[in-house]
Amino acid sequence: MEEKKFTHSNPLDGIQGKAHNSTQYSAQGKAQKSTQKKTGKGLMKGLISGTFITERLILNNMRYAALIVFLGIILITNKFQAERTNREVIVLEQEVRDLRAESLSVSAELGGVSRQSEIIDLVKERGLGLEELREPPYRIVVNE
Repeated sequence: MEEKKFTHSNPLDGIQGKAHNSTQYSAQGKAQKSTQKKTGKGLMKGLISGTFITERLILNNMRYAALIVFLGIILITNKFQAERTNREVIVLEQEVRDLRAESLSVSAELGGVSRQSEIIDLVKERGLGLEELREPPYRIVVNE
């Protein structure tokens, strides 16, 4: 008998005899082994040349690569926004410290100026003609 080699698989091959199927399977097994050896060498060659990365990893997984790039952009913008916010917080904290110190100095100055002895001296300096009471104030009650 002659052995026939087919390069493609036919769905009707299952109908033909076992002898024919066994020769076809052995031919397919040899072809698969030879392609495995070629792909093993091709894999190393593809890794070195870079075609494996570009063709297999990026082109076949383009949606995932786009998702990773999108998430990377979001991460970078989030980092910049957090740094900007942190700088604003530092500036505002410094401003609060300055305003607190100014508030303390103004309240101390107001406390010093509002003392009775200081008020009397200011009235005399400006010549307003006001005098200090010598006796305590009293109530005037009117009966109708």
